[in-house]
Amino acid sequence: MHRILLVEDDPTIAEPLVRSLHRDGYEVHSTASGRDASEIGPADVDLILLDLTLADLDGLEVCRRLRNRAPALPIIVLTARAEEMEVLAGFDAGADDYVTKPFRYAELSARIRARLRLSGPLERLDARGVCVDLASHRVFRDGVEIDVTLKEFELLVLLLREAGRVVPRSRIMREVWDDRSNGASRTLDMHVSSLRRKLGDEAGHPSLITTVRGVGFRFETN
Repeated sequence: MHRILLVEDDPTIAEPLVRSLHRDGYEVHSTASGRDASEIGPADVDLILLDLTLADLDGLEVCRRLRNRAPALPIIVLTARAEEMEVLAGFDAGADDYVTKPFRYAELSARIRARLRLSGPLERLDARGVCVDLASHRVFRDGVEIDVTLKEFELLVLLLREAGRVVPRSRIMREVWDDRSNGASRTLDMHVSSLRRKLGDEAGHPSLITTVRGVGFRFETN
């Protein structure tokens, strides 16, 4: 799950934006403090949404400090300053992209997805105490390594990448088993059951990997 830091001191913007990002499956932290945000490093978040008008520290200065600490960290600035010189100042300070207020969430969401793709492949996926280390091909639950098969690993990676969203059976069969049938295979159900058991997810009432009847499976974020 991608981690986003929102730096915005207007609660009428921050609160609905956090809710929308959560619905899209992101792990979101929010702060109104530019000084706190400027201490963030690349190990803490995957992308930053930065308001340029902050009470405690100018957003451009925050952007410069962040860029010095984390040269590759994607930064999207949120600004009411639409003039060309202001936008150029944001890029000069280290911003990767900008969205002008008031903005449509659909546009911001598209820019976030684009920046996360450009920032390179994930090395780790985390949600609800489940951690998948993509580089070492290992799975952990609450810090304890879990032994999984190759297909279980690939299934879990797909579900975690789409955490909070339903992944259709047909897509799982296509991406994990290269099977382009209608997704009715019992193989998938057996692998989901095995994965639930290994993760300690109660078979009768699973809370991690839930079934959406007639559609597919979802890795729950709450």
